[in-house]
Amino acid sequence: MTILAVRTFNDPILRKKAQKIAAITPHIKKLAQDMLETMYLSKGIGLAGPQVGISESIITIDISQDGESLNPMPLINPEIIKTRGQCEYEEGCLSVPGFRGSIVRPEQITVRYSTLEGEVMTLPVKGLLARVIQHEMDHLNGILFTDFLDQNWWDSEEGKQMELDHPKFMRETQYRVEKNKQPITQSK
Repeated sequence: MTILAVRTFNDPILRKKAQKIAAITPHIKKLAQDMLETMYLSKGIGLAGPQVGISESIITIDISQDGESLNPMPLINPEIIKTRGQCEYEEGCLSVPGFRGSIVRPEQITVRYSTLEGEVMTLPVKGLLARVIQHEMDHLNGILFTDFLDQNWWDSEEGKQMELDHPKFMRETQYRVEKNKQPITQSK
């Protein structure tokens, strides 16, 4: 396995839309394993291709808790086909280390994706798993969780720290939010 470098803040690949994967090759299978290893080492519960410099539609997830058996989930070309409800929850991101914020997302989703064996699956999920899938899928569309933060967050101590530590990232994120006048939604 290879540990991959996690891209952060102003890396341009984080703002690009990932390409669909045409075929599940040995390279894609190895990439999924490398992404899982990188995610585990980084103490994350999800990772998307762009976060490791690969602009392809692949995400890896494992929300198992300490002491539980690992439950790795690589999803190829995931798409949300249904959403239901809403809930607010604090999120963080390996690509925006040290910062967290509360985000409203659909509480339940149905996601369609391909497995590493090429089988197309449709999976209804809720709670943390639904949230992590949505967060990682945002990365496939060049979206970061900071794009959903409201002005109260930016005015908070954490927001002010972001401005001090990463002024270019903060300005570009706030510009995206203002340009869109509202957060980008994942709902269908």
